[in-house]
Amino acid sequence: MTSINAALAGVRVLDFSQVGAGPECAMLLGDLGAQVVKIESPGGDIGRKLGPPWQGGESVVSMSFNRNKRSLALDLKKPAGAGIVQRMAARADVVVESFRPGVMDRLGIGYAALSALAPGLVFCSVSAYGQTGPWCDKPGVDGIVQAVSGLMSQVGTPDAPPMKVQIPAADMVTGFLSATAVLAALRVRDMPGPAHGRGQHLDMSLYNSALMLQQSALASYLSSGEVPPKAGSAAPYSAPNEAYPTSDGWIMIAAYHDDRWRAFCEALGDPAMADRPAFADIPQRVANRDLLMREVSSRLATRTTAQWLSRLEAADIICGPIADYREVMASPQLAHNGVIVEMRHPRAGTLRMPGAALGDRDAQARVHLPPPMIGEHSRAVLADFGFSREEIDEHVAAGAVIQN
Repeated sequence: MTSINAALAGVRVLDFSQVGAGPECAMLLGDLGAQVVKIESPGGDIGRKLGPPWQGGESVVSMSFNRNKRSLALDLKKPAGAGIVQRMAARADVVVESFRPGVMDRLGIGYAALSALAPGLVFCSVSAYGQTGPWCDKPGVDGIVQAVSGLMSQVGTPDAPPMKVQIPAADMVTGFLSATAVLAALRVRDMPGPAHGRGQHLDMSLYNSALMLQQSALASYLSSGEVPPKAGSAAPYSAPNEAYPTSDGWIMIAAYHDDRWRAFCEALGDPAMADRPAFADIPQRVANRDLLMREVSSRLATRTTAQWLSRLEAADIICGPIADYREVMASPQLAHNGVIVEMRHPRAGTLRMPGAALGDRDAQARVHLPPPMIGEHSRAVLADFGFSREEIDEHVAAGAVIQN
């Protein structure tokens, strides 16, 4: 059986994207075996300037989005730039780009121009708000989209100032959804039917992705018409389902189904609490969440997190400690799953980062290539796309192509 990380063997991807969402999409395709060429300006993807931390002078943030790619440094402002891309696109399957809407068209390498040369091309445009609409020309990045999509209104506690999810949540989910859309478009192109052999233009936006990320919350608002307040670690639709303090730390507990709620009260040493009218069912416990928090917290404060984990797990209560990254890295489950991959970078040395945990435990840890340096593979990439040595030398001499 073919391993999942070879599922896209033979698929060629041209990645013009920068920073987070687009590079994440292209990296996932590379993790699945696609041949990904990162096409960047002579100065490189602007994400290369994000830091700290730095390792060997390289941005760790940028490298985390760019394994399993080769880099072609190309000056699209040079007369030959568009022609090089058009020639490469004729042999490619996928383009991923994250310029503002219209930029690729003005450069002569937009979907209309490239699909005329390669009708089967899947062209994935990643932008802040989409290729059309009243906001399409607005610039936007992860934090801004977290704000305008409503996500920041749901993060934190009621008395706290606005907060964002510290990891780039809008970027990450857009990358995941974009890769999913590319896979679906490739499937449609390759299956029998009226669309066989035809690619398409995918319009992916951080804004739409951030809305999809909030599916249950927005569905709840559309049903009730009530703007939900911030609830900290609590789930607005169930209780108890949040973090509680112990004598030495915090523990996350999900004991909201009736049978687990009763078992939880017994484990707390107060079985009668399960029958109190204020806690009779999930709607009552949600409505009386503040009282529930006080009652449960007073009992949990009598033991350590480790003691409660042992006691609650024995009662089949779903729970877990609030782990920091040091504790996460020491987790035996993480070690077993093989999620952390290791690779060797020519400047940064040994790199460790989460790999593609896509279901095939034996394959997900494999890394074909470390994140590339700017223009590291320019000559080799052009040769693979049919350029002769003389043509490559000419483009390098003219400054259209940079080999580092």
